[in-house]
Amino acid sequence: MPAPDRPTLLIATTNAGKFREFAELLSTPSIVLKSLADCPAAPAVSEDGATYAANALHKALTVARWSQCAALADDSGLEVDALGGDPGVHSARYAGGTQDSGANIAKLLGALQMVPPARRTARFRCVITVARPDGATLTVEGCCEGCIIDTPRGSAGFGYDAIFLYPPLGKTFAEIPAALKNRVSHRAAACDRLRPKLLAFLHASRRL
Repeated sequence: MPAPDRPTLLIATTNAGKFREFAELLSTPSIVLKSLADCPAAPAVSEDGATYAANALHKALTVARWSQCAALADDSGLEVDALGGDPGVHSARYAGGTQDSGANIAKLLGALQMVPPARRTARFRCVITVARPDGATLTVEGCCEGCIIDTPRGSAGFGYDAIFLYPPLGKTFAEIPAALKNRVSHRAAACDRLRPKLLAFLHASRRL
């Protein structure tokens, strides 16, 4: 059991890669981080909202109330300008009902087949919500600008990382070390905004 002065924050994901990123981005001796992989009885939460913010809020509140523990949920997506911002909020299931990264990438590259490199600008966007069991919430957002390349490169990362080129480094997110990605990614930008507020927000429920 954590010490009384160390609140627990439940990261509402079973994605091991995503949890590792959050663990690195938010790691502090003051907070105990856990994932839904530690909670096999956790409720399944549908992510069918019209916006990232709606999905993050719904999931964070649902998990916080179920667990009676503060919960963090994020919704992230890839927005391609030439596709009107798609796949956007549908990024995880762009190619169908299952979260198949290979199929998602193939569909996206197919949609961009006739689009020249100069028009392949894109960004990753991340919205994070932390919710307490009392219903209080804290929401932040972060973006990372880049462009989409024709052929996947790199073996690190997950999702669309292998086709998302980060221009300042000339590499895809799948080609750079996790420690470097965690300094420049959309999730890093959101966590930079969250970190200064997080501990006070978690402790506030104990003063109610």
